[in-house]
Amino acid sequence: MGRRALVLTGSHPARHEQIISGLKQCGIETRIFAVAAEPDIALAEEGIRQARDFNSDVIVGLGGGSVIDMAKVVAAMLANDGALMDYLEVIGGGRRITRAPAPFIAAPTTAGTGSEVTRNAVIASPEHRIKVSMRDTLLLPRVAIVDPELTHTNPPVLTASAGLDALTQLLEAFVCIRANPMTDGICREGLRRAARSLRRAYEAGSDAAAREDMALASMFSGLALANAGLGVVHAFAGPIGGMFPAPHGAVCGRMLPFAVEANIRALESRQQNPRALERYDEAARILCGSRDARASDAIARLRELCAALKTPALSAYGITIDDIPAIIDKARGSSSFKSNPAALTDVEMTTMLQQAVV
Repeated sequence: MGRRALVLTGSHPARHEQIISGLKQCGIETRIFAVAAEPDIALAEEGIRQARDFNSDVIVGLGGGSVIDMAKVVAAMLANDGALMDYLEVIGGGRRITRAPAPFIAAPTTAGTGSEVTRNAVIASPEHRIKVSMRDTLLLPRVAIVDPELTHTNPPVLTASAGLDALTQLLEAFVCIRANPMTDGICREGLRRAARSLRRAYEAGSDAAAREDMALASMFSGLALANAGLGVVHAFAGPIGGMFPAPHGAVCGRMLPFAVEANIRALESRQQNPRALERYDEAARILCGSRDARASDAIARLRELCAALKTPALSAYGITIDDIPAIIDKARGSSSFKSNPAALTDVEMTTMLQQAVV
């Protein structure tokens, strides 16, 4: 694919010295670019500059979802003219990518976003207090290497945050209005694996079977969201991540039980979308491991799981009750809100956020 690789990693590149040394031994010239935080426009522009200065002809994303998203952007901009802002949605020109990106290899080191199989890259704009996307099928990696052993050293807090993101994506894709027969099977299998292994991976990071389950659940969640959609949790998580220094997965985990409860109550009270209620019943049976479980049992199971994983309240990130109207206003315009199984009111969303904040 190339001979000069820009290797994007997380904040500790030394963790991957064996892999990077292997590239060098194969005659690949390398430059390391550490992505120490969720990417913003300035960091992405610096990554693009580094790749061009090094005359990179292949990009490697060796890290979590943020690293892989950054690598997508860098690979795309190596092959396309103009500035990054020309291609960003909402705050930029939303221009389409016309040339295939530089060859790009994604190797996730966390089990959460499934970014290695999705066609968008999320970038924060601190100036606008928003997260936006570059989106195109051309952003898909040339190769995705999903190796569970790369996740074994993840600390419990990262395992919890990433795993709850994967679980949320699987459940939201399973019940959303754009669910389809292909994603249904992917979601069922991913939910089974996450239900039996997320807590085990959190409590015993060296449990190889649990880590493999979560690596697959993460990849399946990316495939599911890319081919179906998501729901109100991600509708909120996007604006919250742009407005506050809040980890995406932790926000998803905190919001998930309250969102499931709000959706189930709305669907039952309005007698709309019976298919979605059936899906919640089925998800409950998977999550609880019981043929007799009903939708309401999923709420209790998710609350129990989030408590075990010590998911913090949103107030830990500086979010207050006063911020709720602005969050709701931004969430309503998202594609995730539009694919939510129930049309939630402002009152229902306010209640959900109030529960999550405290």
